[in-house]
Amino acid sequence: MPTVCQSIEYRDGDTPLSGLLFTAPAYLKKRPGLFLVHAGSGLDDHAKGRAESYAEIGFVVFACDMYGPGIAGNRERVMATLGEMRSDPAKLCQRARAGLEILTAHPQVDGRIAAIGYCFGGMTVLQMARSGMELAGVVSVHGSLATVQPATAGTIKAKILVCHGALDPHVPMPHVTAFADEMKAAGADWQLIMYGGALHGFTHQAPSPFPGVAYNAAADARSTIAINDFFSELFFPDNDQRVARG
Repeated sequence: MPTVCQSIEYRDGDTPLSGLLFTAPAYLKKRPGLFLVHAGSGLDDHAKGRAESYAEIGFVVFACDMYGPGIAGNRERVMATLGEMRSDPAKLCQRARAGLEILTAHPQVDGRIAAIGYCFGGMTVLQMARSGMELAGVVSVHGSLATVQPATAGTIKAKILVCHGALDPHVPMPHVTAFADEMKAAGADWQLIMYGGALHGFTHQAPSPFPGVAYNAAADARSTIAINDFFSELFFPDNDQRVARG
């Protein structure tokens, strides 16, 4: 289904940001919103492709900008920003909330919102859930699971899906176990699916120069089905909605 992409300028305090809003005009009724958070490389073709695919099946999608100008493409600045946000969950969530407000204010959004993120974006949406943001659900796809600010009992309101590569060296098994323990202690509604043979970044088809990162077609396809089922449970329990690959 044809989609329309609109650039949206917004701010987090003094930081100018530029996100992308994807809609499918053929859908006339109000519908759920999907907040999409990019990986460490920024709002790139991968993030845009995924956002467009979700818009095609009926979501109003806002692909946010977590960086601002001059960071994406500059490895030194990217790594510094990732480290800063990882160590300061309040700042991370504040930056995400600035973009989330764009989505919640959209006239075609029916008030129901989920979030999905990839790699760094996966870490972001999990931290959004930990902070107690009012989201129907969050999906972390090959995202970091460790946090300096774990969830407390009763804080998490969103349902959680984690899609994880079993051979991901950047998110080792101790992190997975600690995450499971954290979710249990928090009383969250969560699920974690591990994909055998998959490394970090298994949905990114572009070759990566970094070790431990590689595309895995089977894990990409299987996680797409899992994400589709998760969103169907949240929003479309009586329909057969399908999440397209981007």
